[in-house]
Amino acid sequence: MLEIRNLCGGYPGRPILRGVRATVPAGAVTALLGPNGCGKTTLLKTLCGILPASDGEALLDGENLFALPRRLLARKVAYLAQNRPVPEITVERLVLHGRFPYLSYPRRYREEDRAAARQAMESMGLAGLADEAMSRLSGGQQQKAYIAMALAQDTPVILLDEPTAFLDVGHQLQIMRQARALARRGKTVLMILHDLPQALQTADRVIVMDRGAVCMAGTPQEVYAAGALDAVFGVRMLRLQTENGWRYCCEAKETAPAPEAAPG
Repeated sequence: MLEIRNLCGGYPGRPILRGVRATVPAGAVTALLGPNGCGKTTLLKTLCGILPASDGEALLDGENLFALPRRLLARKVAYLAQNRPVPEITVERLVLHGRFPYLSYPRRYREEDRAAARQAMESMGLAGLADEAMSRLSGGQQQKAYIAMALAQDTPVILLDEPTAFLDVGHQLQIMRQARALARRGKTVLMILHDLPQALQTADRVIVMDRGAVCMAGTPQEVYAAGALDAVFGVRMLRLQTENGWRYCCEAKETAPAPEAAPG
């Protein structure tokens, strides 16, 4: 379990996070939701050590992540950024980068590293593209390769920033299934999503952020019932009971018509 306690941080001269408090359980998919600029990406970057925390702590099963050396932290937390360059290397070489925290100097891959990379590529349907150059892949295939790199890192915590970006609907559903499979293996999965219905449909838990702080956390049903997403996003969330459970959708809130101009 990941416990975030009174976490503050941001960029030099620009604080973003304001006392973030949240619990992210192991064995579950937690969706992190909130409007642009509310601090979602800043939170993930702080948890994985890219950005420093100015106050607070993050405890993984009672161990303070911020007290760990960078290499050991990378064995605990894997982070998939939203925007990434496309290097001139093969898919397999990229995925093997996920094994860096386990290598001693000089970096020489062991058979267990290559096995972890192969398993990650197979899980993402990329086994046949191992020798293909990243630059020759579609945007969706590149996204899946980066997710495979995060899987190869084999950490208890996986942070995903918009993992379904650039993917068509079929591949989006595949990523959601993969996230749930990781949770079933006991992983702590925290992902930023902008598709609200998809998030409510897939996640076990939801954390809603606004203006650098957590304003609501709970199950999808609890967050829906509280109207937290309606308030933060200015939309109207709807749900429908089906034979397969709740199905969610959202629509724009109706605005009052403009008053008619006075005659004359």
